[in-house]
Amino acid sequence: MRVNVRVAVVDDQILVRAGLAALLRAAPGIDVVGEAGSGEEAIRLATTQRPDVMPVDVRMPGMSGITATERILTTCGEDAPKVIILTTFALDEYVYNALRVGASGFLLKDTPPERLIAAVQTVASGDILLASVAIRRLIEAYDSPAVQVPPPSLAGLTPRETEVVRLVGRALSNGQIAETLQVSEATVKTHLNRLMAKLGLCSRAQVVVLAYDCGLVRPGMR
Repeated sequence: MRVNVRVAVVDDQILVRAGLAALLRAAPGIDVVGEAGSGEEAIRLATTQRPDVMPVDVRMPGMSGITATERILTTCGEDAPKVIILTTFALDEYVYNALRVGASGFLLKDTPPERLIAAVQTVASGDILLASVAIRRLIEAYDSPAVQVPPPSLAGLTPRETEVVRLVGRALSNGQIAETLQVSEATVKTHLNRLMAKLGLCSRAQVVVLAYDCGLVRPGMR
């Protein structure tokens, strides 16, 4: 029997929050288990209701959505929900910082309803969700000399795990990586889970950022 995706919606604007919640409640396969209007409420909701996915507004009074995301992921640990950052503004620092703290996706608030629903299902299954604007902004940021990021160490990874980091950074799916490496998707998932555990990462999006940080992927690289 298929289990519905448990979702909690976070936005400081009550009309926006209610609209998102109503939209998701009407979608098959999704249960809305709560709503929050601030970062502090979002953390409490994440720990008490244990949702699978949380769409979180990036700009809220007090604690920002990015800070709330980091706190949620740290507090909930292995049981942490997948966070989709929602914003009206496609700004470089939002994209980069959201991915760095572990958000699983990034969507603009003018995204059509059907794409929001698909986004929830996508991140619930463990895949990364990056709108085309997010990928473009990330690449533009790394193409700028203003971005100076000390490369993290990959010394603890095996050569195959390092290769998986590179391929994830190129936005390949597990199926595409499996085809490239001529292994099964299950093997790819095993490599990905192990390297994320070694590096203390909690989302596939963080692996993308890591690939750029380490120079395994650069703008324009194929």
